[in-house]
Amino acid sequence: MRRSVAVALVTLSCAPLCAQAPASKKAWTALRTAWGAPDLQGVWTSDDARSVPMQRPPQFGERKLLTDDEFAERKRRDDETRGDTRAGAGTFVGEVGTRTVRQTSLVVDPPDGRTPALTADAQAKAAATALLRGRLPQTWEDRSISDRCITRGILAALPALYGNGLRIVQNPSYVAISYEMIHETRVVPLDGRPHLPKNVRLYVGDPRGHWEGDALVVDTSNFNDKTVVGQTQTSELLHVTERFTRVSADTIQYEATIEDPRTWARPWTVTVPLSTQPGYQIFPYECHEGNFALRNILSAARAEERATADAIRNGTTPPEPTAWQGNTGLLPDDPSFGRPQGR
Repeated sequence: MRRSVAVALVTLSCAPLCAQAPASKKAWTALRTAWGAPDLQGVWTSDDARSVPMQRPPQFGERKLLTDDEFAERKRRDDETRGDTRAGAGTFVGEVGTRTVRQTSLVVDPPDGRTPALTADAQAKAAATALLRGRLPQTWEDRSISDRCITRGILAALPALYGNGLRIVQNPSYVAISYEMIHETRVVPLDGRPHLPKNVRLYVGDPRGHWEGDALVVDTSNFNDKTVVGQTQTSELLHVTERFTRVSADTIQYEATIEDPRTWARPWTVTVPLSTQPGYQIFPYECHEGNFALRNILSAARAEERATADAIRNGTTPPEPTAWQGNTGLLPDDPSFGRPQGR
């Protein structure tokens, strides 16, 4: 999904989380719609935060922001990555934003910037999932909900490998948030209606919105137990409170607090700037239509089973079993997808 984007650093007015702010600047006056609500409409992306890790590296302790020297090093590496993508070709060209963000982690609470410990129930569920992923899939239901093009989950605004765009449109009664990846739209009523009955359970929950000053607050419950937050499968007790606050002409500060006492030992909070980008567009994400990977995964598994059965029948050595081993170097561990740390 090629983006037509500039690669020069652009200074945001969401300082100190983002790039350095000008020494003096006028106070931001929130934009308003024709009916007087804060105006969040437009196309936004979290690409600027691609180099910010989800969890804070231990050496930063409880420090939420990089020092000037640390920020300069991250910016240097971000600029190298932007230069690489500008000179490259392929699916992910230009998916690296135009700014550098000061946050040491996307998680800002607990104070150490680390997600809380998993409960015993969640650990058991994760172990069962790992066991399932380690064997040949028997059905499409053995694969993740993202493999199956169902959803990225409730935190789809956070940066991933690509497809980090979202579009917000609103009228006096609703706000609609459309995410590029897996092409789903959340329609958020603003009229004070109650949540759906508790027996109605959805992958991305049942959202209800209201305004608190200039912030859109979205309260979401009624999740099923098949959805995920990041890579963690959650329970029906999941409750998410999001805040969308436009802090400048080109930035919305996004914050989400996640509560699920069956999955994590305590609530936790993430935040990320959503920014506009020069020439940025939302592209169709034909996930189901182009999902040859799922078909090939299942057909390859059946082919391996036949090869193993033939080997046993013929008295020869069966082929080595194939299983997903995680990130084996195809993608760098560095979340900026640039050069390794220390280079």
